Amino acid sequence: MGTELTTGARTDVPAAPGEEASGRAMRADARRNQEKLIEAARQVFAKYGADASMEAIAKQASVGVGTLYRHFPRRVDLVEAIYRSDVDGLVSAAEGTWAEPDAWAALTAWLEAFLRYTMGKKILLTELHEAFAKDPQLKLASRERIVAALAGVLARAQDAGAARDDVDAEDIMQLIGSMCLSATLREPQAWRLLAMVLDGLRRR
Repeated sequence: MGTELTTGARTDVPAAPGEEASGRAMRADARRNQEKLIEAARQVFAKYGADASMEAIAKQASVGVGTLYRHFPRRVDLVEAIYRSDVDGLVSAAEGTWAEPDAWAALTAWLEAFLRYTMGKKILLTELHEAFAKDPQLKLASRERIVAALAGVLARAQDAGAARDDVDAEDIMQLIGSMCLSATLREPQAWRLLAMVLDGLRRR
C-alpha cells in the first residue's frame, strides 16, 4: 500500500487562497469588534464607575449582550482588556513624542497622559486587583513597559538639557505612581501634584 494512504486528516495541506483570506478577514473583524467593545466599556466605566453594567456596555457598543460575553466571559476579562489597551496607549504615546521637536513639551505631554491613565484606573481598582491575582505577571510586565516608555522620553529631555540629569524613570514613577493607589486623590489635586513634579524635574 502506498505511503500516501494514511489514516486521519492531513495536517500539511495548505489552505486555499480564498479560505486563508476568509480567515484573515474573520480575525480582523473579531479584532475590530473587540476594540469596539473595549472603547465602549471605557466610556461606560468613565460615566458610571464601578456601577457600570455589562448590559450598558453592550448597548454603548450597539451589540447584543451575548456578543459581549462571547468576547469577554467575565467582567474582569473586560477590565483586563481595557488595562492592556491603556498600557499599549501609553507606550504608543511615548513613541509619538518623537514627532514633538520640543523635548520638554514631549515629556510634559507624556506625563499628562500618564496622569489621565492613572485617574481612569481608580474606578477599576477592585477588578484590577482580581486581574493581577489571576495573572501576577500582568502588573509587573505592564509596569516594566511603562517605565521603559518613560525612560526614553526622559532621556531625550535630559539630552536636550531641559530635564535635570540626576533622576531616572524609576524616581519619577515613585513620585507619580502612588497616584494610582490613593483612594482620596481627586483630579484637581492630581494636576497640581503633577505640576510640582514637573517643576522639580526642569533643569535650572
